[in-house]
Amino acid sequence: MPPTIAVAHYPEGAGHATRMLAIAEAIDSAGGSVRMAGGGAGREFVALNGYDEFEPTNVDYIDAYQNGSLWQATKRSLPASLGRIADYQAWLSATEPDALVTDDMFAAMAATRCDVPLYVLKHDMPGLYDDFAERAGARFHTLFQLSAAREFFYPVVWPESSADPKDATRIPPVALDGEPPVEDHADVVVVPSHYSSLSRVSDHLRRQGYDVLNVADEGWSPVESLLPYIRGADVVVCSGYSTVMDAAVAGTPCVVHPATDEQDAVADWLDRFDVTGFTVAPEPIDVLDAVAAPPASPEFPNGARFIARKVLLDLRDPDPYATPTPDQSPAADPDVEATSRLRSTATIPTLAAVCLATTTSAVAPSRIGRKIRTTATRVAGGGKRAGRFAIRSGSGLAAALRDGLSAAVEEGRGFLGRCRRSVPGGVGSP
Repeated sequence: MPPTIAVAHYPEGAGHATRMLAIAEAIDSAGGSVRMAGGGAGREFVALNGYDEFEPTNVDYIDAYQNGSLWQATKRSLPASLGRIADYQAWLSATEPDALVTDDMFAAMAATRCDVPLYVLKHDMPGLYDDFAERAGARFHTLFQLSAAREFFYPVVWPESSADPKDATRIPPVALDGEPPVEDHADVVVVPSHYSSLSRVSDHLRRQGYDVLNVADEGWSPVESLLPYIRGADVVVCSGYSTVMDAAVAGTPCVVHPATDEQDAVADWLDRFDVTGFTVAPEPIDVLDAVAAPPASPEFPNGARFIARKVLLDLRDPDPYATPTPDQSPAADPDVEATSRLRSTATIPTLAAVCLATTTSAVAPSRIGRKIRTTATRVAGGGKRAGRFAIRSGSGLAAALRDGLSAAVEEGRGFLGRCRRSVPGGVGSP
C-alpha cells in the first residue's frame, strides 16, 4: 500500500498553493498517495489540478492589518489561528497520514500535536531582513519549524551564504509544471502577487508594442499551471517569490518589481548576489528598461522532485537504529473536532506571539514604530508566562516551540533596550 502524504499550504496568496501542488504532483508521480489542505487564495488552483482539499479556518493577517491596526490584526487573528490549528489537528487525526509536508506554520503546529512526521518548506529566513521586527518574526517561525521538522527544505535561487540556517536543507526552486510544457502566447508574461498590481506596467508595455499576458486581466481565466506560459515567453515580470521560482525552473529571464517587505527582501538578495536570470526593478520605469534589455536565462532544476524522493525514501527506509515504542495512544474520540479544539487552547499564549510575529513580518513594521514598541512590550512581558503555560500543558508542541519563543522574547528585549537608549527619557518614561 503506498504511503499517504498530507500536503498543506498557507492560505495567503496563491503562490503557496502552487508550490505545494508541485510537491503533491511529484509525490503522486513517485508512487505516493496525497491528501491536500489549505484553502484561502489557492483553493481554485488546487481544484484545477484535480485535488479535493480540506479547508481549515482561514487566516488573513495582511488584510486584517490594512483594515485596522497592528494590535487589532493580532487580536482578530488569534481566534482564527487557534481554529486553524484545531481544524488541521482534527483533519490529521481523521486521515492518519504517514507524513505532512507543509509551508503553513499552523499545520506544522498541528502535526507536532498529532505525532505526524513533519517536513517543512520555507524560504524567508531571518537573514533576509534588516528590520528588527521582520527578522524576529522570521526567526521565530524558522527556529520552531527547524526544531519540529524531520527535514526543513530551503528552496533558493541565490548561492549559499552565512545567513542560511545551519540545519536547513538547500534545494533548487520549486515550481508547478503543466501540460503542454510550453504555451507560446505572449512576449511578456506579467504576474502580480496577491498584494500588488502591475496593470499600469502592462499597459505601458503594450503601448511599446509588446504582446503582454497579464494574469490579473479580467479576460484571463486561471489555469492549472503558469509555468508553460512563462516558459514560452521572452521575459516574465513579477513581484512574488513563487513566480521567481517559476521563472528559474522555466529558464525565462525575470524582472522583479517588489511590492511588500518580504518581496523587497527577496529582491535585495537577488541583487546582492547578482543571480543570473534576474533583474530587480524598484520603479515602474525600471521595469520597462529591464524588459527592453532582459538578463540572461536562468538554469535551475525543479526542487519538487527532490522533496518527493526524500520524503518517500524516509518512509520506506526508516532509521534502522531507532528504538520502536509501543503504541499506547487511546482510541480515537468520535468527536475529533471538539477534542482537538479543547486541546488546542493550550497554545493560546504561544499563538499570541505567533500572530504578532507573523503580522510584523508581513506588514512593513519599520513604518509603524510606536505601535511596534507597544506590542513588543506586551510580547516581552508575556513571553515567559506563555512559555510556562505551554510547558505545563504537557503537549509535544512546547518543546518544539521553546527555541523559537525564547529567540523572539530575547530579540524583543533587545529592541526595547535600543529604544530606551535612543528615545529621550526612555520608552515609557513620563
